[in-house]
Amino acid sequence: MLGPAVLASCVAQLAMRPTFVTFGDSITQRGFAPGWTGQLADAYQRRVDVLNRGYNGYNTRWALQLLDRVFPNNTAAPPPRLVTIFFGANDAALPDRGSARQHVPVEEYASNLRAMVAHLRSIGVPAVILITPPPISEPDRLVHVEKTYGVRLAVPERTNEAAGQYAAAAEAVAQELGVPCLNLWRAFQEVPGWQQGLLNDGLHLTQEGNAEVYHLLQALIDERFPELRVSRIPQDAPDHSAIDPQDVPVAFEKHFAKQQRRHETEAAQQAARSPSREEL
Repeated sequence: MLGPAVLASCVAQLAMRPTFVTFGDSITQRGFAPGWTGQLADAYQRRVDVLNRGYNGYNTRWALQLLDRVFPNNTAAPPPRLVTIFFGANDAALPDRGSARQHVPVEEYASNLRAMVAHLRSIGVPAVILITPPPISEPDRLVHVEKTYGVRLAVPERTNEAAGQYAAAAEAVAQELGVPCLNLWRAFQEVPGWQQGLLNDGLHLTQEGNAEVYHLLQALIDERFPELRVSRIPQDAPDHSAIDPQDVPVAFEKHFAKQQRRHETEAAQQAARSPSREEL
């Protein structure tokens, strides 16, 4: 039997607008300009607050230093309902070329992903998705470096082969830990003309590339976490068409009463499935 304190805590958390957090490198940081994180936020408007926590240039080694700040475990606020972890493009920079300072060995990369998932689980995040680095268009990386920095390289600082190794490592970690994985390295290369159609500098995403990430991610959310589908998360206030100008409070009372019943049902199910934080 559930204790009243546990049930009340679950109801209180569900009554707040839930959050999704996108945690990653520059491909995530640029996701609102416009990009895949912006499209995710648009799809869940008035239902979920989508928080972008992207850090340009970061690898998993550096990102580990942010875990406790981005995802604190000493707060009264409920944990995010969903977190995406999207690193690897910088980890995969080759150790003997121009971006060597960002390189992280693939074994350490996998270990860092495990540590991130473990931390998120320890604070009660119920849904985690790993996203692999995208493929690399090596000729376009050479062009980008020359145009941006005035440096003509004989070989690129990143290769598609290396990116594929890190994508495989992320996918293996996801399978090991039982979390979904969106393998962009594989999915992008199935799109004809992906080199310029989905990537704008051999690495970062075009508008079409951002749209592709959003659609693939939304499909994965819908498949693996059906309770987080847009249609399953109610809006946090009544629609304006339900408000009677002559008796404004009625629509709000009905909406919040319906929400409360739904939250109580979900809270009971959630508390029955998982131990409380105090028990972890």
